[in-house]
This record gives sequence, structure tokens and C-alpha cells, in this order.
Amino acid sequence: MTNDIIINKNKNTIVNNDNCTGGNNSLKRHAWSQGSESSDEGSPLTNNETMNNTGESIDRPHYDATAYAEDKMRRKLRFFFMNPVEKWQARRRFPYKFIVQVIKIILVTVQLCLFAHNNYIHVNYTWDNRIAFSHLFLRGWDATQEVPAYPPATGPLALYKQNEFYQTIDYALRGYYNLSNAIGSYSYTAEDNSVGPVVLCLYQYKEGTIFGFNESFVFNNEILRTCININRTLMSNGEPWNIESKKLLSDKKITINFSALVKAHLKFALKTVNLKAAGPITPPDCYQFNIKIILDNSDFDGQMLLSLDTEPKRLLCKGDTQYITDNRIDSALRTILNVFVILICGISLILCSRAIYRAQQLKFETMNFFKKTYGKNLTIEGRLEFLNLWYIMIIINDLLIIFGSAIKEQIERKYFDSDHWNICSIFLGTGNLLVWFGVLRYLGFFKTYNVVILTLKKAAPKVARFLICAILIYAGFTFCGWLVLGPYHMKFRSLATTSECLFALINGDDMFATFSITSFKSPMLWWYSRIYLYTFISLYIYVVLSLFISVIMDAYDTIKVYYRDGFPKNDLQMFVSICKDEASSGVFRQESDDINFKDLFDKFCCCRKRPYGSFIQSSNTSSSTQCGEECSGAICI
Repeated sequence: MTNDIIINKNKNTIVNNDNCTGGNNSLKRHAWSQGSESSDEGSPLTNNETMNNTGESIDRPHYDATAYAEDKMRRKLRFFFMNPVEKWQARRRFPYKFIVQVIKIILVTVQLCLFAHNNYIHVNYTWDNRIAFSHLFLRGWDATQEVPAYPPATGPLALYKQNEFYQTIDYALRGYYNLSNAIGSYSYTAEDNSVGPVVLCLYQYKEGTIFGFNESFVFNNEILRTCININRTLMSNGEPWNIESKKLLSDKKITINFSALVKAHLKFALKTVNLKAAGPITPPDCYQFNIKIILDNSDFDGQMLLSLDTEPKRLLCKGDTQYITDNRIDSALRTILNVFVILICGISLILCSRAIYRAQQLKFETMNFFKKTYGKNLTIEGRLEFLNLWYIMIIINDLLIIFGSAIKEQIERKYFDSDHWNICSIFLGTGNLLVWFGVLRYLGFFKTYNVVILTLKKAAPKVARFLICAILIYAGFTFCGWLVLGPYHMKFRSLATTSECLFALINGDDMFATFSITSFKSPMLWWYSRIYLYTFISLYIYVVLSLFISVIMDAYDTIKVYYRDGFPKNDLQMFVSICKDEASSGVFRQESDDINFKDLFDKFCCCRKRPYGSFIQSSNTSSSTQCGEECSGAICI
């Protein structure tokens, strides 16, 4: 008994000098327990004081074990929620994830800038060539149609007569056979630069005859596809034969019924080299353009739309030997950059995944501790403290950048076509966006820069509920405007353009043009459009938008009150807040979260002996207490 008292006094000396427990640890423990208070707590001492002191000395070892477990858990949680600077002060733990993120943001941004430059050159070059092809091969093409404008300066390029159909085909063929007259360095696809065939495909209904005079017709909606190769022929003197498409089709016994003609395609291919792309780390690019002239009569409204489409395909260039040698060095540098980006993103992915896994381990350990020590479950708010959404966002951007870098490497090796440029841009652009968003996590450690994040977090539930109501009203206006104004207003011709027009009106964009474009064909619809637009603009600008701003301002005012009076705390935060140890005090260096093989073996054996449900049961024996301490961090299934 004397030895127990001496040991107990020594333990009390250690515990009372601890900031995580303090001298009033019994009050703190009773505040977390449920129904464990003694009925005679706080009563004066009686004549049996000696016996009571003896009983306290018997129960005190179990009490000290519980206090030590609380102290250990608080310090573990306190260290877990520290920022990288505090963790360095507490245990000299190097901030690997922070350094990796800094290196990643530099490499990813450099990679994005280089790819954005190449992508701009690629897209701009293909677009300029499309404009050049339109001038060379499209009859009636005008320069005003080169720049997309809203509202458009001219109407669509279209055919209205049957002879214009044949003239358009003849114009394209003459332009194709006279490439030497073009300013651009275009060549045919054959190795000897000989003229290749042109393919003309006609898509017609199997039967389509209209008798308008007596409102009758013969129709079969099956579409027949007929394709012919148009080869260049020479006359006896060596001059090219002036091909007439109408006569050529007649010789091949192909007749065109314009009442049944759905569309026609004229297809051919050209090759060229882009020397402008040559730079410090960008060699010249070789392209093959698959050109398709489209004559679209699918609406059967007397207007056959004419357009040109190009599909660029990059080829392996065969340049001079000296430049190829330099190009290999540049290509190796680009490959090294891509490999470094993939490597650093892979390291970031592993570190963040490990951090999430360890956080879940600590969550289960904390849940077991609360259930065993206080007889209650950890609240949902407390459990969510272990889910770091920043790490999830970093994992997502790591995956996006890894996939984007792999696609970029394949594009630079000329393995992929043009469609993969857009896919790579989406992956790298979205990944870089999330990478820069991740910087906010480290700025959030400072109170001055954390206001935006906390305001958005506080306002998110209210904003979501508010947007649900606003979107329902917005959907009603969208469908109504599309139905009523669609046939008479160019901004309401489709559901998508209607939604875009209304969203622009909310921001006060192009209001007068929306009113002025309204058709005067029907006075009733004209007045209805006025009432419709005035109601929508007044409701959303003066009411909905103002309420939306007030919701965010209310959250901002709440955050300012929290900064002044303190933030509300859940049960986990209240438990951790009892520990007042500073990060630089040195007490956190006495414990480590590293688990060796012996600890894992002990926890595994203990779990096999005591299942998870046994943590809820209490035991007064020293063996059960020791086993409980060993198994506090184990997850038994």
C-alpha cells in the first residue's frame, strides 16, 4: 500500500505539471463522462477520512491511467491539427507535402505555359488555313464571314439554284487542280506530288418526289449514299481538261433529284509545313489537312447551306539533318519536363493518399477512445474534422495533370491527332486551376487570408438552398422564353441560347439589343416580350441578386463575430482545446506517431483476443486496462 501511494504521488507530480491535464483533471474528466459522478462529491470529510483516503489510493492507479490516456490522445490530436510550421516546431517534422506542392506548382505552370504556346500556334495555324481554304475552294466566300460576329453582319453562305450546285463543285475542283497559284505552300498527298482523286459523295432519299400542285408526294426515308472518284484528265496537248461536274455525273449515269438530295460532300487532302512554329524548343510542324466541303440541304427549305471543314493531322517531318539533331535535344528537354511533372505529381498523390489514410486511422482511434472512456460516440461534426477536402482536391488535380502530361507527351511524339489537343488542354488546364486553388490551403493558416475561405464555407449551405429556389424560377423563364420568343427572336432560338441570353441580362449585358431585335410581326407577341423581359430583369436584378449578395454578407458578418468572440467548437475541438501546450514547448517530441512492427503485432494479437465490441465494456482489472491501452489505436473487424 505504501509503495502504491509513493508511485501515485510521483504520477501526480508528473500529471499536475502537465498543461494538457492540470490539477483539475477530475473536473475535466467528469465533464466528458456520462453519469459517472460520485453522489458524495464535494461533501466534507467525515471521521472515516483515513478509510476514504485508503480507497482513493486504491482507485487512483486506474484514474492515473485514464488521465494519461486522455493526455496522450489530446497531444496526438493537437499535433494532427497543427499546420506545417507548428509541426516543424513541435517535432522537427520536415514539411514534405508543402515542399512538393511548391515544386509542383512551378513545374506544372512552366509546362502549361509551354503547352499553351504550342496549342495557340496549332489552333491559330489550322484556323488560318481553314480561312485560306475557304477562299480557294468555296464559291461566293466573303471576308466578312471570317470573323464570328454577333449579330452576324451577313447571312449564311448558301445556294438557291440548281446550276449554282454544279458551279460550286466546279469552282472547288479548279482550285484544287491549281494549287500552284496559291500563296500557301500546299502540296498533294502523293509522294511524287501527283494530283490525287477527289471524292464526291451524294446522300439522297430513296424516293422523294413532290407534287405541290395537288398537295401529294412520294417519299421513302431510306438514305442512299453514292460516292464517285473524280480524277484529273489531260487533253492531247497536255493541258488539264476543264471538268464539268454536271457532265461527269451524267456520263456516270448519276442523276440528282434535288427534292430528295439531303447533302453532298466533296473530299480531298493537302499537305503543308508550318515553319512559323520553329522556336527554341518547338520544331516546324508538318500537317495533312483532310478537307470536306459540305452542301447541306437537310432542312429542305430552298436554302442549301455551304461550308468547309478541315481535320488537321500532324505528320513526322523530314527536315535537314542539322536541324533534326538540334530538335532531338529540344524533344529530350520536353520529355524530361513531362517526366518530372508526372513524377512530382505521383509523389504528391502518394503523400496525400497516405495523409488521408492516416487521418482515417486516427479517426477510428478517437472514436474508440470516446466510446471507451466517456461512453459516447463522436459526433458527425467531429468525424468530419478528419476528412481533409484539400487533400482530395490535390489528389484530383494530380490525376488530371498525370493524364494530361501523358497525352502531351504522346502529342509531341506525333502519336495523336488534333482531337487530343483539346483533351490535353482540358486535363492540364483544370489540373493547374486546382493546383492554384490549393495554395489557398496554406494561406488559410493566416487569419488575414482565411476570411474568404471561411465565408464561402459558412455561406455554402444557405447559398445552395437559395440557388435551388432561384434556379426553379430561372428554368420557368427559360422554357417560356424559348417557346414564345424562339421563332421570332434570334437570341431565343434554342434552349441553350435562351438560357445564355437570360444570364447575360442578369448581369446587365446587351439589354437594349435584346429589346430592339424583337420582331414586330405580331403585336401581341411584341407586347408579351416587353412584359416578359421587364419582369425577368426587375425580379432578378433588384430582388434575387440583392438577396444573394445579402446571404454572403450575412455569412461574412458572422465570420467577423467569430473572430471577435471565438468560433463554435464541436466535441472533438472542445476535447483538444484543453491542451494548452505550445508547439515549441518540446512536449510533443516525447511521443511519435510512427508505428513499428512490434506495436502492430501487439495490436493484432490484442484484437484477436478482444473484439471491437469489447471496447465498450469497462473493466477494473489492471490486465484489461493494459490491453485497452495497447488496443486503443487498433481497428478490429
